[in-house]
Amino acid sequence: MRLRHTLLVAAATIAVAGCSKKPPAELPPAPQETPTPEAPPPAAETGPVPGSQAHFVANVASDRVFFDTDESNIDAEDQSTLQSQAAYLRQYPNVRVTVEGHCDERGTREYNLALGERRANAAKNYLVSLGIDSSRITTISYGKERPEALGSDEASWARNRRAVTVTLG
Repeated sequence: MRLRHTLLVAAATIAVAGCSKKPPAELPPAPQETPTPEAPPPAAETGPVPGSQAHFVANVASDRVFFDTDESNIDAEDQSTLQSQAAYLRQYPNVRVTVEGHCDERGTREYNLALGERRANAAKNYLVSLGIDSSRITTISYGKERPEALGSDEASWARNRRAVTVTLG
């Protein structure tokens, strides 16, 4: 029994000795210090794309002018707004716009389409008088078909009597 025990210990020792690791022929290179990554470049400026309607609205006094009842004349306040729009259009010479003419709900469809056209053309003509090429400006009349304010009161009617400048993108 003792012999068996000795043989078993000897076999185990040989087995373990046969599994020992041999040193590698060549050692791996020593670890090097990893360089600290550079700070990322500053993020691109976010915001509306130049020439878009959102950019236009953010950079002009207003995208719309308002009119008195049955009128299509450009008053001093409208002139100031249109001067701001003309400055923007000079800064972005590739931007084209449509001027939309709108009316309140009173009057016939035909009358309001004609009045909306006069309002859109009045705004266009003023922009042209400020040096904007007329080929960059189209007009359309919606008459009373696209009210901004719903209601049959003076406050609603006043908001609906307008010409709106819309960029074409």
